Amino acid sequence: MNYQKVGLVLGPVFFSVIYFMESLTGLADAPRAVLAVTAWVATWWITEAMPIPATSLLPIFLLPLTGGTDEATAAMAYGDPIVFMYMGGFTIALAIEKWGLHKRIAMLIISLIGKSSSRIILAVGVATALLSMWISNAATALMMLPIALALIAEIKEKQLLNEDSFNNFSKGLLLTVAYAASIGGLATIIGSVPNAVLVAVANNMLDVEITFSDWFLFGSIVTIILMVFLYFYITKIQFKVEQDQNISTQFAQEQLKELGKMTREEKSVLVIFLLVGFMWIFGGLLPWALSDTTISIFGASAMFLIPNSKGGRILEWPDMKNLSWGLLLLFGGGLSLAAAFEDSGLTGWFGELLTNLEHFDYFYIVVILTVTILFMTEIMSNTAVSNMLMPISVGLAAGIGAQPFGIMAIVALASSCAFMLPISTPPNAAVFGSGEIQIKDMIKAGFWMNMFSIVVIVFVVYTLQPIIFNF
Repeated sequence: MNYQKVGLVLGPVFFSVIYFMESLTGLADAPRAVLAVTAWVATWWITEAMPIPATSLLPIFLLPLTGGTDEATAAMAYGDPIVFMYMGGFTIALAIEKWGLHKRIAMLIISLIGKSSSRIILAVGVATALLSMWISNAATALMMLPIALALIAEIKEKQLLNEDSFNNFSKGLLLTVAYAASIGGLATIIGSVPNAVLVAVANNMLDVEITFSDWFLFGSIVTIILMVFLYFYITKIQFKVEQDQNISTQFAQEQLKELGKMTREEKSVLVIFLLVGFMWIFGGLLPWALSDTTISIFGASAMFLIPNSKGGRILEWPDMKNLSWGLLLLFGGGLSLAAAFEDSGLTGWFGELLTNLEHFDYFYIVVILTVTILFMTEIMSNTAVSNMLMPISVGLAAGIGAQPFGIMAIVALASSCAFMLPISTPPNAAVFGSGEIQIKDMIKAGFWMNMFSIVVIVFVVYTLQPIIFNF
C-alpha cells in the first residue's frame, strides 16, 4: 500500500468532515477550523504525503483561510524562541562536526565503554537522562545528538556491523537520545515545563510548597522504571543487534592516536560547547537571567567571531547551508497549531471534555486521563497541555472528592511522555532532523513507549503517589 497516496487523500477528507459537519463536534467556527486543520496536517505528517517541512507550512495559510486564527498568530509561532534555540544548538553542532570534535568524543566513548552496541546505547542513554534532569530536554538532545551521530558514522566507516545490525544500532541509539531526554526530565521540577507548572499551581491554588526533594522522590521512580524499559526494549526487542559483541575498542584507540593532539579549532569549539552547557545547567544561579534561547544563540554567534588558524572564523556563513532548516519549519508548524489551539479556544473545549470524567471511579479516571493527555501531547506542546489542564485538574479532583496531587501528577507526567511523532517533543524533532530516522520508525517504537508509559504512570499515581507524594 502506498501510504503517501492514501495520506494525500485522507488529509483533506478528515479536514472536510470536521470542518463542514458542525454537529460532529458542536464547536464554534474558529476552534472547529483549528481542529480540522490539525487533522489535515497531522495526517500528512504521519504519511509523508508531502515533504514534512513543506507540510509544516500549511498552517500559515490554512488557519487564516478557514478562520481558525489570524495570520499573525499563525506565522509568529515560526519565530518562537524555542525555534531559535534549535537554530543556535544546530549551529554549534555544525561547528563541532566541521572541526571533528564529535569524532574525538565518540572515540573516547567507544574506547572507554566499547565491547558491544548495547553498552554504548546504555551509556549514551544514561548520560542523556542525567543531563535532562538539570537542563531542558531540547538542550540535552542538541548536546547529545552530534555525539550519537559521530558514533554511528564511525561504526559505519569501520564496517563493524552488517547492514541489518547497523541499521538497528543507529536507529536505536538515536531514539534512545530522544526518549531519554524526555524521560530524564520527569525526575526533577526543573527538568520539564509541566513539572514546573505543577509546582506553580500547587503554590498558587492550593497554598502548598512542593520542594525539589519532594518531587524528586516521586519523579525519579518514574524515570528509573522508564529508562530500564527503554534500554531493554530498544536493545533486546525493537532494534536488536545480532552482532552485539563485535565492537572492539582497539580501532577507537588507534583513531585517537591518528587524531593526535586537539587542534586550536577543536579547543575553541569545545570551550564554547562546554560554556553553553554550563550556562544551560547553572543559568538559573547566575545573577542575571538568561533563557535557553539566549544562551544558545550566544554560543552560535561566538562561532562566527572566533578566528581559526587558517585566517578565517570557526564558522563561515556558507557552512549554514548544512543547517536543518526543514526541522525548524517542522517545529514552527507544531507551535503554530498550538498557538491556534489557545487563540481559538479549542484548548478550553478539550478541558471541558475532561470534566465529564467526574462520574467515573478514581482508578478509571486515572487511566482515562493518562491516555487522553498523553495522546493530546502528540500533537500539542506539553507546555500548552499542562498550562491548560493543571488548573482544571484541581477542580476535577475536588469534584470527585479525590486528593488533587494525584490528578496533577498525571498531567505533569503524561504531558511529557509523547514518543510517537517528531512534533511531539523537542528531542523527537531534533533526532528526526538528523535524517537517520524515518517517521514510521518513530511511530512504531514510540507507540509501545507510550503504552508502557501509561502503565507506569497509572501504577505510580494510583499506588505510590498517596504514600510518597502526599500533603
